[in-house]
Amino acid sequence: MDIKEHIASIEGFPKEGIIFRDVTPVLQDPECLHYVTKELAAFAEKQGADIVLGPEARGFMFGVPVALEANLPFAPVRKPGKLPRAVFTQTYDLEYGQDTLCIHTDAIKPGQKVIIVDDLLATGGTVGAMIKMVEKMQGIVVGCAFVIELDDLHGRDRLGNVEICALTHYKGE
Repeated sequence: MDIKEHIASIEGFPKEGIIFRDVTPVLQDPECLHYVTKELAAFAEKQGADIVLGPEARGFMFGVPVALEANLPFAPVRKPGKLPRAVFTQTYDLEYGQDTLCIHTDAIKPGQKVIIVDDLLATGGTVGAMIKMVEKMQGIVVGCAFVIELDDLHGRDRLGNVEICALTHYKGE
């Protein structure tokens, strides 16, 4: 299946010079969503994952179906103030400032094999912070899976030796 046929490219969003890759058409086509889910779940199974993590919000849209397909638990990674129990936090640098991610302290057990699922790999900042978070919680990131990778932004370079699965790529576009 050509996933790019199900990706909407929006020029000038959120600002001029950016082409936003919108994955919502994937969600609107059950056949495409099923294909994406099966492919990412197969990667999770191949990596021997014990749990799926997904960042707010598009990571939820793909991470939960992948977890279901692979028969694995899912843990959400959210912004501060969104999770009701005790949380572990990870702050990371953005181009202009910082951001923070949170996960419940009991979401990952020491030695647990983690796969991170998100819609898109761009610069790798969010996923890199998630990897650090998992490592500090004594989990092991065995893979990161994405629907899209923006190759020109070299996000995978920030992720170390973690196995990466991207179902489609954009270069120089």
